[in-house]
Amino acid sequence: MSKNNETFGEVLTRLRESKDVTLRELARKMNISAPFLSDVEKNRRAPLTTERLKTVVEVLNLNADEERELMDAVARQKNTIAPDIPEYIIERDYVSAALRTARDLDAGEEEWNKFVEELKKRKG
Repeated sequence: MSKNNETFGEVLTRLRESKDVTLRELARKMNISAPFLSDVEKNRRAPLTTERLKTVVEVLNLNADEERELMDAVARQKNTIAPDIPEYIIERDYVSAALRTARDLDAGEEEWNKFVEELKKRKG
């Protein structure tokens, strides 16, 4: 699984290789050059755009955990929120209110883990 210190390029390379997809094949299916993708994987270029990330997810047939891992790697490298989350927050005022409340109360990992587990119980 992911290590929190892996760069986006390292995560992308590991996921691509685990799916037995060559760099050239992925680049072709993304409609970008292989040298450009190589530069991304070697962290000589910024992580991919959200649209290109969606293509990577489709081409590599990533499962939900792998997709989250990729998105989290982008967030770490850009020091921002993962690109799959802002739209969800923006469209729901109550999510922003919940985040602000958690921030104001200095909610820690334990509280958030309990909250997530409670939500997951509703799923099943």
